[in-house]
Amino acid sequence: MKKRITEISWLLVLIAAAAPAGFTQASSVMQDYLKQNIGLTQDEMTAIRNGKPVAKVLPSRTPDEIIVFGAVYVNADPAGYVKYAYDWDRLRKTPGYLAINTFSDPPKLGDLHGFELDSQDAQSLKSCKPGDCAIQLPGSTMEDLRKSINWSAPNVTEEVNQYIQNLALTRLDQYLKQGDKVLGAVYNDKQQQVGVADQFAYILSYAKAMPQNLPEFRNYLLSYPQGMPPNTYSLVYWDNVKFGLKPTLRIVQVVVMKGSSPKQPAYTIAEKQLYSSHYFETALNLTFCITDSTNPKQGFYLVQVMGSEQAGLTGFKGSMVRRVAVSHSVTDEQTSLTAVKNALEHK
Repeated sequence: MKKRITEISWLLVLIAAAAPAGFTQASSVMQDYLKQNIGLTQDEMTAIRNGKPVAKVLPSRTPDEIIVFGAVYVNADPAGYVKYAYDWDRLRKTPGYLAINTFSDPPKLGDLHGFELDSQDAQSLKSCKPGDCAIQLPGSTMEDLRKSINWSAPNVTEEVNQYIQNLALTRLDQYLKQGDKVLGAVYNDKQQQVGVADQFAYILSYAKAMPQNLPEFRNYLLSYPQGMPPNTYSLVYWDNVKFGLKPTLRIVQVVVMKGSSPKQPAYTIAEKQLYSSHYFETALNLTFCITDSTNPKQGFYLVQVMGSEQAGLTGFKGSMVRRVAVSHSVTDEQTSLTAVKNALEHK
């Protein structure tokens, strides 16, 4: 697992280290890396600078892992990106989002209105057992659900969702107070158990490779909720999105740090998945808004690295699913980068 994030580790080091110089003026080390390890051609690097989005899948060490790199130059204020990315009213109108809402501080049960499994998923929990469950859950939760729900009740779907909402609120409250230690639960829905905290420990270990000009952000990701750096805030949201064949409930933490010196990206953003009902066992997205040194008051490079561990990508059938998922990931990233660029440049 530790070796899986090698490519991300060095990419982040080189991107952040080269940020003050601008993308096209970056060190030869970074350019060599982008060519040799990311596989970018000189034409692709020039295309990024000229405002054309470039997205690629990075090498993964296992079939379950998908890592996507994307970058584009945006002729706009980088602060506009943060406002655009977390415009919740806009996101609610975006195709693919069935529902989305932010949590209050502190979170309350009403924040989870709409955080619901469909009737098919809710009913499937009646027969859930470790190694065979349609929803990603720890085995202990599966057992408690079977005992707590009146499965013959006419409103059983509503009863299940009330249970799920209360459970989500309790776990989130624990996480906000204690951090990753409460993510020690194991997903038992498949034959292979998934330790959520362990996976995050490996994925987040790339933060140790961040350059010295981002140590506080790195440490905050690793030690949350301790040690919030200056000019940083954190929020949590949930959404219900269309992924694959099933709607997927997710809970995601966003950490945003505004750069405090020219040596740092204007904004560094981490999106950490705390829970997903389907598909994504672990996911972490990083975004860097790197100010263009040739036009520091206007343009910036939007650089994104998105990593995830997804279930069901092994075996003959899984390999076909993986090819489709990889293709869609690249296409979706290119589409997303184009949308951001157009929205910010044509305000």
